[in-house]
Amino acid sequence: MIRDIVIYPDKHLKEISKPVERFDEALHTLLDDMYDTMINRNGVGLAAIQIAVPQRVLIINVPVDTDPEDPREQQPKENTLEVINPVILEAEGKTRYQEGCLSVPGFFEEVDRFKKIKVEYQDRHGERHILEDDDFLAIALQHEMDHLDGKVFVEKLSILKRKKFEKEWKKRQKKTL
Repeated sequence: MIRDIVIYPDKHLKEISKPVERFDEALHTLLDDMYDTMINRNGVGLAAIQIAVPQRVLIINVPVDTDPEDPREQQPKENTLEVINPVILEAEGKTRYQEGCLSVPGFFEEVDRFKKIKVEYQDRHGERHILEDDDFLAIALQHEMDHLDGKVFVEKLSILKRKKFEKEWKKRQKKTL
């Protein structure tokens, strides 16, 4: 089921998500709905708080090079990384990457991130895993994990860029009302 995405500056995006304790059918439904919602909006990642569910759950599905007309072929469900209760164990180096966000549609800006991270997480069945990455997946994980801690990528911008963003965003929001 496709759910509504919370749009910045909605107060839900400031909420700190709570750890998942029950790995049951309700969690599986949430994960499936998150995938449908993310694909529907042409996203690469989605945190549960972005659909107003304050649980430490995120998904990422990095597109593969196939049919650009069908997002489900570019991002098959079986390629979805389901990350529950993630914790960064190690982080090193620095990189800068242009990010966007389904909660801040149409806005992209370069953000500083760690180059390489090592994350421990649980899957939909509660099994623990450790993942290391120093590529796009590391960026996406950090972006989505920020959501779990009540942060949005625009908060990482310099003061000047942030003020410019806020001004433009308010104008755009007034137009859509």
